[in-house]
Amino acid sequence: MADNVQTTIDSVEALQERIKQMRAAQAEFAKFTQEQVDKIFYEAAMAANKARIPLAKMAVEETGYGIMEDKVIKNHYASEYIYNKYKNMRTCDVISDDKAFGYKQVAEPLGLVAAVIPTTNPTSTAIFKTLICLKTRNAILISPHPRAKKCTAEAARIVRDAAEAAGCPKGIIDWIDVPSLDMTAELMRSADIILATGGPGMVNAAYSSGKPALGVGPGNNPAIIDDTADVELSVNSIIHSKTFDNGMICATEQNVIVLDKIYDAVKAEFQKRGCYFLQGEEIAKVGNTVIVNGGVNAKMVGQPAPKIAEAAGVEVPASTKVLIGEVESVEPSEPWAHEKLTTILGMYRATDWEDALSKAERLIADGGYGHTSSLFIDTRETEKMAEHAKRMKTCRILINTPAAQGGIGDIYNFKMPPSLTLGCGSWGGNSVSGNVGPQHLLNIKSVAERRENMLWFRTPEKVFFKKGCMPVALRELSEVYGKKRAFIVTDSFLYKSGFTKKIEESLDEQGIVYSSFWSISPDPKLQDCEKGLEQLKAFEPDCIIAIGGGSAMDAGKIMWMMYEHPEAKFEDMAMDFMDIRKRVYTFPEMGQKAFFVAIPTSSGTGSEVTPFSIITDANTGTKWPIADYQLLPNMAIVDTDNMMTQPKGLTAASGVDVLTHALEAYVSVMASDFTDGIALRAMKLVLTYLERAYDDGTDVEARDHMANASCLAGMAFANAFLGVNHSMAHKLGAYHHIAHGLANAVILTRVMRYNAAERPVKMGTFPQYDHPKTLHRYAEAGRFCGIQGADDREVFENFIARIEELKAHVGVPETIAGFGVTEEDFLATLDEMSENAFNDQCTGANPRYPLVSEIKELYLDAFYGREATSYED
Repeated sequence: MADNVQTTIDSVEALQERIKQMRAAQAEFAKFTQEQVDKIFYEAAMAANKARIPLAKMAVEETGYGIMEDKVIKNHYASEYIYNKYKNMRTCDVISDDKAFGYKQVAEPLGLVAAVIPTTNPTSTAIFKTLICLKTRNAILISPHPRAKKCTAEAARIVRDAAEAAGCPKGIIDWIDVPSLDMTAELMRSADIILATGGPGMVNAAYSSGKPALGVGPGNNPAIIDDTADVELSVNSIIHSKTFDNGMICATEQNVIVLDKIYDAVKAEFQKRGCYFLQGEEIAKVGNTVIVNGGVNAKMVGQPAPKIAEAAGVEVPASTKVLIGEVESVEPSEPWAHEKLTTILGMYRATDWEDALSKAERLIADGGYGHTSSLFIDTRETEKMAEHAKRMKTCRILINTPAAQGGIGDIYNFKMPPSLTLGCGSWGGNSVSGNVGPQHLLNIKSVAERRENMLWFRTPEKVFFKKGCMPVALRELSEVYGKKRAFIVTDSFLYKSGFTKKIEESLDEQGIVYSSFWSISPDPKLQDCEKGLEQLKAFEPDCIIAIGGGSAMDAGKIMWMMYEHPEAKFEDMAMDFMDIRKRVYTFPEMGQKAFFVAIPTSSGTGSEVTPFSIITDANTGTKWPIADYQLLPNMAIVDTDNMMTQPKGLTAASGVDVLTHALEAYVSVMASDFTDGIALRAMKLVLTYLERAYDDGTDVEARDHMANASCLAGMAFANAFLGVNHSMAHKLGAYHHIAHGLANAVILTRVMRYNAAERPVKMGTFPQYDHPKTLHRYAEAGRFCGIQGADDREVFENFIARIEELKAHVGVPETIAGFGVTEEDFLATLDEMSENAFNDQCTGANPRYPLVSEIKELYLDAFYGREATSYED
């Protein structure tokens, strides 16, 4: 490679040839290990550090800008601070690896970096950019400023020679020997990324090149000195910054805005420390000498204050550090309102804090958007500091800090990354808003292995079951939990039928004071809950007992939520989610005021062990489906004595609802070993005992097993969730007033056929559901329930037949029309009903992801009772 490297890049043709050579070298460099790169990085930084003084001398001699001794600090900083910050940063191959989550990041170099180097910092910026390119295995080709080409090339040569001596491929670092606009444009066009530090014209050219660019914007830092500030600290910090290399770091203070109360003290401190306040016409003379046609006069950049004064025809002491012009206008027509990059400083008097902020905002708008702003203040003034940070459209906001040294980072603040390229974000027309570093010169590959989400199995703290268990279980309220005041929620039928008497008797025995609310509608209303809430708040219970069907338990959960957290909004709580752990809304913690006990009186909803509740706003008709584990009851009591009087209709509807719960939980994308066992047992219990319970309501064994089946299925779907069968049933009930269990039943076997398709149009999205397997899952369930067959398909068909037999036995109509729904009403609601079913919370866990058109066909098939030709794709 070394034999082919050209000695001079002095033409476009030579540049193109060198780029080819550098790309070959970079391809070799890209194979280096982290250990090899770190050795090269170290040796290059050491070499640059050792050359800091001769490079500083060269820069001043060649450009005529700045102060040699300060450029030594810049060179020292560019090598030492950059090395120290990034020496342990991983930039090669695998840079992070989280084995638990199966996620790793792999770093790759970008390729060839085009680097534009400014005349203001010609050696330090070259050191900085070459070092971060070495750290990231990129090649760098530098376009130096024509007035600084020798010192920039020498800085790059020193870094290159040290890097090559440490094993770096030859030709990774190079520069244009005869820089020109054409050469720079060709370099930008040919590179993979541009690091542009320089004037607005060059930066704009970089962004217009068609290649990714990391550029900087101009700085016009307004430094506010608040009337709470330490005047001595503030003034000397600004002088320290403003005189550093004669003000050529673009982060330095360009204007100072002083609160009226301390203005005179600040002025006196500036004068005491060697600054000269211009008088009368001197202000305009200096301003118009430094700023010409709205831009900085290149001859005045980085010059000492006496030289600027002399050029303007103003006589000042030879020891003058900074020329200060007291001005009033912050408009672009005022020369002092601009970025000056030299040893002059505008000074404004602010009448108050708001005036200071307004002036600072305007000065930033005059050419400093995105760069830097400063504030000197007593740091106990947190509200002022927050307001300043909010209103300044700058990416670096420095507090009580010399801005030149503070803006480049890691000297006066230790979290801001050290850099000599300061991005200004979108405010300044830049692609980055912070200090540029090696992280911006890497392509990061994210390698994500498939992982299955962590699942859970959540139930109430205690679940009591068996006929006659309720009075015994209730004793725990006082004996275990020390409860004193209980609030009973139920409906009027159950209250008048005496269902709450056994509860009241137990509470009396325990000395627990209680109150009852029984105005719950069959389809619980928000207005019911609001009435109960008033009574609830007045009574202030430490325990809520909800007894009844799903309506009473759902209403009880809502009243519990409203009691504990009156600030919670239903529209937020009801927001759908894809994954309950990642939902936007975070439910507040429950149980701070009251312990919740759920006691079912029907064998259907399983609400006593689920985190679900549905409430309807009677005024708007809005139905809020609320789901979160914070709503999970603390205790469930499943006592068959409470189910013995269920009428046939309720027995049928609730029983088939239990079967649907179990089936949907078993084939859900979130099904697990923990939910499968109880789902299977619940199905088998329903197929064994529902017909008996329906035929003879006094059959204790049948009732007992159906109560258990309901609770088991509730636990299953509380953790595995449901599917599109429930989504569709919810809408059938809402639009056509079909009882929920029967609405599930009338579409159940059609949905099973739909889900069992081996070639579904869309598969459910959840990592553990890896392929269409619902046919096999249904067959497993069928076999557990005693269904036989030669293969999965035959078992499935026989299972379907058994479920249809059960439905017929308990009086479920064969079609939607069989419920008295007219064709006209059905078709009028079909499109809206289908879309809303698709949008139902239950849809997401279905093993087959449904299209709205497919849901519509399922509805139509179920309405007309027609045979499904195929539910395959």
